[in-house]
Amino acid sequence: MTLPRRTLLLGAPALAMTACTSAGTKSPPPEGSSRVLRTVMGDVRVKGRPQRVVVLDTAELDSAITLGVRPVGATHADVASGFLDYLPKDRLAGIKDVGTMPSPRLESIAALEPDLILTSKVRHGDKYGELSRIAPTVMTESTGYPWKQNFQVHAEALGLTAEAGQVTAQYGSRVRELTARLGGAAKAAAIEVNVVRFVEGADIRIYGRQNYIATILADVGLGRPAIVDRAKGGFAYEVSPERIDLAAADVIFYTTYGDPGKAGATRTLAGSLWKGLPAVRAGRAHGVDDQLWIQGIGYTAATQVLSELSKLLPH
Repeated sequence: MTLPRRTLLLGAPALAMTACTSAGTKSPPPEGSSRVLRTVMGDVRVKGRPQRVVVLDTAELDSAITLGVRPVGATHADVASGFLDYLPKDRLAGIKDVGTMPSPRLESIAALEPDLILTSKVRHGDKYGELSRIAPTVMTESTGYPWKQNFQVHAEALGLTAEAGQVTAQYGSRVRELTARLGGAAKAAAIEVNVVRFVEGADIRIYGRQNYIATILADVGLGRPAIVDRAKGGFAYEVSPERIDLAAADVIFYTTYGDPGKAGATRTLAGSLWKGLPAVRAGRAHGVDDQLWIQGIGYTAATQVLSELSKLLPH
């Protein structure tokens, strides 16, 4: 595949809203105002613009940061820095760590006296009763693939739907800009892209169409090889290092979760099957940040991914 050579200069200004207060919102909620949100766990009454928000997963943290909200508390990810590295450090300052994502510390959450908790049923549905006794708790059904719909739920809970509209409009504009710089929809679709993740304690994943990163690739209009349609539940097709040849595509992006040796990345990337892939031989296999491409899940992460795509895709 030969594409016309052109320079891609897609900028990566953060989508995060610039105004926020130390309490976590742009302005105080209207006195006495409240609204009822219909959620997967039933109706939840939320007052105005919550001032003390606790988030219990990476997607909810991305949503809050994107909308200019600094939570008073958040669970930490399984990374050395606690909160994911792609998030602006100044927007994370002062956030209280309330435990791991799988096991948030309820007493730590309660001590923060939150007026809103954001999470998902798939993560913390079993804790809904306890959480809702602490503060109004808004849960989405799941995380990952429906991240855009979940963002709208988060924005409604935060009382920031107008700001959410600005965020989605900016993202759409940047997507269209990148597609145009690739030469338009037809040329973007002619570039077949795979995303491979080496995971400690599991087989190698070739990502399908129903996950967070796949939605960004689809937004740009990039092509995907037929192997992705074998993905279980649309999420990922798992292979051993001996079948890494199945990851063949025009461009391969790969990440590693956990220790590279234990995840099989070290051995696979040094092997002849990997080195023989056309994308590897052509210099179009790129190691990318797992925290950003896989774990982040939100518009702040997605904007940075678009910026990286603009630099790494053939043009």
